[in-house]
Amino acid sequence: MSAPVVTGLLAYGMSGRIFHAPFLHTHPGFRLKAVVERHEKKALGTYPDMISYNSVEDLLNDQEIELVVVNTPGFLHYEQAKQALQAGKHVLIEKPATATLAQVLELFDLAKQLDRQVFIYQNRRWDSDFLSVKEIIESGRLGNLIEVHFRYDRYKPVLSPKAFKETANTPANGLVYDLGPHLLDQVISLFGKPVASHKITGIYRDHSVVPDYFSYQLSYPHQLTVYLTSSLLVAQPLPAFVVHGTAGSYIKNRCDTQEAQLDAGLMPTDAGYGQEPANCEGQLTTMDFNNQPQIEAIPSMVGNYTHLFEAVYQTLVHGALYPITAEHIAWQLELLEAKSN
Repeated sequence: MSAPVVTGLLAYGMSGRIFHAPFLHTHPGFRLKAVVERHEKKALGTYPDMISYNSVEDLLNDQEIELVVVNTPGFLHYEQAKQALQAGKHVLIEKPATATLAQVLELFDLAKQLDRQVFIYQNRRWDSDFLSVKEIIESGRLGNLIEVHFRYDRYKPVLSPKAFKETANTPANGLVYDLGPHLLDQVISLFGKPVASHKITGIYRDHSVVPDYFSYQLSYPHQLTVYLTSSLLVAQPLPAFVVHGTAGSYIKNRCDTQEAQLDAGLMPTDAGYGQEPANCEGQLTTMDFNNQPQIEAIPSMVGNYTHLFEAVYQTLVHGALYPITAEHIAWQLELLEAKSN
C-alpha cells in the first residue's frame, strides 16, 4: 500500500471535530498530522499525536503536509484554498465551495496549472436516507419519474451566535449557502444540470437579515420537476424525500444518524456506525393489476462518509475520477448564485 496522505485541518470546530478528523484518523490512507487552533487546543484531547498550529500560515509551511482540508467559514474558502494551492497542497474544501462560480472556476484552473487537486466535500451523497432514495429511483420500480421533493428542515428561531452567519454583507451566508449545497448536490448527482430553475428565498426570523427559507423548482427533460425546500422555522417536518413516478411513489424520512453518532464520540469504524434507528424504513407504494395499492417497507441502508475520503484517496494515489466533479460544483454554484423571485 502507498504511504498515507499526510493531511492538515484548518479548523477544529464542529466541522473538523465531526465530519473530518474521525475519518482522516481511521482511514489507513491518511495520516492526520496537524490542525489549526487559534485559541483553545481541543483537538489534542482526542488526537494527542497531532500538532496544533496557531495559524493557517504555520500549517501551510509544514512541508510534509500534502492535503489541506479547508473547513473554515464559507467566506474564507476561496482565499484559503488559493493560499493552500500556492503552497503546493491539494485541497478538500467544505461546502459551500466558494461564494461565487467565478471563484471556484479560478481554483480549478489554478489547481490544473500547479498539478494539484481540488476536491469539494459533499458528504450527504452518503447519507443512509439519500442512498435509499437513490437505490429506489435507479431500480426503475417507480417507472418514469414525474415529481421529486427533497426537504431539509429545522426549527431554529434564534439567530446564530456566529456573527458571520447572520451578517448580510458576508459572502456565502444564509440558509441557501448552508443547506442549499446539500440538496442541490444530491439532485445534481441523480439528474445532472436542470434545463430551467426558479428560486424563492425568504427572511422570517425576528431580526434576521439573511435568508432562512428557500425553495427551488428545477425542470428536467421528460417533464420531470424537482422541488427543493429548506426552512429554519418548521416545527413539524414533512418527509425529507418524496418521489412520484408513473408506477409508484416512495417516501423516506430524514433518518441518517451519522452526525449524531460522531458528535457523541462514535468512530466510523465502531459497530453500529451509520445504521438508522428502528422504524425508519422507507415506504414504497406501487399499484397491482387491479389498481390496488401495494405498500412495502424498504429496509434501511447504512450510511458512511468514509466513502468520500476513500474517493479522495483513490484520486490522489491512483488517479481515479472523483465523483463530485468540477462540472457538478459549477452547476451548483450557478444555482446558489441565481437571483430569487
